[in-house]
Amino acid sequence: MQKLLLSASMAALLVGTSVAAQAADLGPAPAPVYKAPPVVAPVFSWTGFYLGGNAGAGWNNGSVTDSAAPLGLGGNWTANNNATFVGGGQVGANYEFGGGVVVGVEGDFDWFANNNNSVTVLGTTLQGSNNGRWLTTLTGRLGYAFDRVLVYGKGGGAWVGSNNLTVTNVATGSSVSFNNNNTNTGWTAGGGVEWAFYNNWTARIEYDYVGLSNATFTVPLTSPILAGDVFTTHDRNIQLVTVGINYLFNWAQ
Repeated sequence: MQKLLLSASMAALLVGTSVAAQAADLGPAPAPVYKAPPVVAPVFSWTGFYLGGNAGAGWNNGSVTDSAAPLGLGGNWTANNNATFVGGGQVGANYEFGGGVVVGVEGDFDWFANNNNSVTVLGTTLQGSNNGRWLTTLTGRLGYAFDRVLVYGKGGGAWVGSNNLTVTNVATGSSVSFNNNNTNTGWTAGGGVEWAFYNNWTARIEYDYVGLSNATFTVPLTSPILAGDVFTTHDRNIQLVTVGINYLFNWAQ
């Protein structure tokens, strides 16, 4: 019995020594490999305050009624639809809700190049001119964002500053310039597409329609031409097509 126990102990000792030697030959266990989590790109948001500039073209339309028409001196004048360069800037703020709905408010100010809009009656006898000089709008915006592309509509109030209305007798060179109010009020509606092309920079193209209220001008009694005559503007409107660029501040990630 003692011989059997001694033999078993010796066998166990030999097995343990062999396992230890093999473990020593393998060396230390390798350190665990660290895998960084995948990088997730931040989700773009239109939320934030922005400012930028714009440029494009504008068209002025409308007509003028002359109260002297019954006397054969006046009539209805239709303004030339001349395109003019416009340029200016805009400032606003957006808030993007879940689901891509974007609401905002925007103020725009644009200058008109002098395009010499004029109307002519009685052949070339009388000519009138009245040029818009600047346009200011304050609008609300509502749109839908397809990630970095925003499709939107806008609407609100509009104010247009213009030169004095001037009526000239082409044959004699006599003219009269008069004004009741150089600021015209109205409304505006339009829409556009805006694209966030790089970090906080966005670009847009936009169409706007500006409808203006009617205005009445009375020629002074001391005028060398058409004394006491009354001119009334009708259906005045301005249409704009502009491109712009904005810088968006504090957009959410």
